[in-house]
This record gives sequence, C-alpha cells and structure tokens, in this order.
Amino acid sequence: MLYGAHIYLFTDKWADDQLPILDQIADLGLGACELSVGDDIIFDPTKTRARAEQLGLKLLIGPGGAWPVHCDLSADQADDRHAGLAWHKRQVDLAAELGAVAYAGALYGHPGVIKRRRPPADEAPRTAEGLGELAEYAAARDVAIVLEPMSHFRTHVANTPQQVLTLIDMADHHNLFVLFDTYHLITEVRDYGAAVRACGDRLWGVHACENDRGVPGGGLVPWDDLFQALADINYTGYLGMETYNSSIGDFAFQRGLFLDPCPDGTAFVKQGKAFLQGLAAKYL
Repeated sequence: MLYGAHIYLFTDKWADDQLPILDQIADLGLGACELSVGDDIIFDPTKTRARAEQLGLKLLIGPGGAWPVHCDLSADQADDRHAGLAWHKRQVDLAAELGAVAYAGALYGHPGVIKRRRPPADEAPRTAEGLGELAEYAAARDVAIVLEPMSHFRTHVANTPQQVLTLIDMADHHNLFVLFDTYHLITEVRDYGAAVRACGDRLWGVHACENDRGVPGGGLVPWDDLFQALADINYTGYLGMETYNSSIGDFAFQRGLFLDPCPDGTAFVKQGKAFLQGLAAKYL
C-alpha cells in the first residue's frame, strides 16, 4: 500500500517555500504527497521534483487551485469543452515536469457546477470524448488520469464510482482510472464494498477521511467493508489522507468546511495512518 497525504493537511497553497513539507511527510513514514495546482499556484516544478526524488516520495497532482469555470469537459458549449481540454493538458504537462504519477480529481466536469436538470443525452458521450483525448495525451507523458466521483453537492456529472466507470467505458482508453473518496461517497454509496469491487483493477487510489472530513476512524465510514473489498481485488495502490487544515487562518472556511477537523496535520497523519495500517494488517 502506498500511504500518502495531501498538502492541504499542512498548507493552503503550494510554493517553493513549502518544500520542507515534503520532508515532514517523508518523516511521517509516508510514500506519496498530493499537490493541488491551478492558475494561482506558482512554483518551480524542478525544485519540487528534486526534493521529492531525494526523499523517495511519489507525487500526484489535482486541480485544487484556480480553475476557470468555463474550462469544463462536460460543458454544453463546444468552445468551453475545448478550453477545458486545453487547460487539463497544461496540468498534465506540469505533472510530467514534476515526475508525478497521476493527475486526479473531478476532471470530467468542474466542481461547484451543478446543473439541476435531467442530463442531456449527449452530456456523457461528449464528456467521455474529452476524457479519452486527455487520457491519450497523458499516456504519452506517463501520467495516469484518475477520476474522482464527488457528492451531488459538488457536481451533477459523476457522483458514484459506477457513473465514473460508465464514462471510462464510453471513453474506452486504458489510461483512465478511479479514485474512491470515503468522504464524498458517504452521501452517494450505500455499499462501499460493492462499489470497490465494481472498480476492480481500475481503482487507482483511495482518499481516506471520515464523513466529517476528520481523521479516519470513529465516524460513519464503513471501514471494514471497504478494506475487505480492497483485499478482494488485491489492491496495493494509493491510500491518501485528505482534509483541510483548520488552523490556517480562514482556509477551511473558504473551502466550505465550518468544523475543526484538522487543527494539526501531523497529528492527523499519525492517528489516521495508525488506524489505516491496523485495517490493512487485518484484511490485506
């Protein structure tokens, strides 16, 4: 299992002066770090890559920073879909420059865009077409495209792993995978085990946090069912802890999180990792 952590446990914005966070993640015994990128995230990728390689950390990225709302692979307008594809290709180029193994997130649409309507018949096929083109572009650069279903409070396009798998089937490309987020799916999936088994070898990663976006364990997430299913599909992939550090100014509030799930990123990782490793020892 490749245990990792999202930088949002430690900082609100990646930059060159945040490089010591990579040392901190490595010191916590993790093997991967997830960076959020976007038009407002400015840093020297060669420096981040060099530090990660020095520490033996794998990197993956996702679009957590500024992302123009019209750049959307599921948009009604062809110009917006083309803009979306171009924008995502730039992130794939960044991933390649970083040596990152994956570009992951709700790449099929734009988080925060929720169209309260019956989906047009061509929405899924046109979205899948863009995903196929993106997957082909990324494959040539050794970057996996990993699609994360999100709750219906964040998107209307794909709320469950099965909906993502449908898009993947339509796109028909080997470089498309699934990320299972235990927080987002608590409102969308009744049977975590069945959802994981349906993903099979398309399951690339798991985001692990509780239903309140707090440290794994003690909440509503059916962890035993999840890990039994991971064992059933012989899963050995990425297991990353993710939330927003609630001690950094108004960061958590700006992200729509009004509780206090992570006042200390190091404590979050230590407690969460111990819990997850206990489950892994039991089931995997």
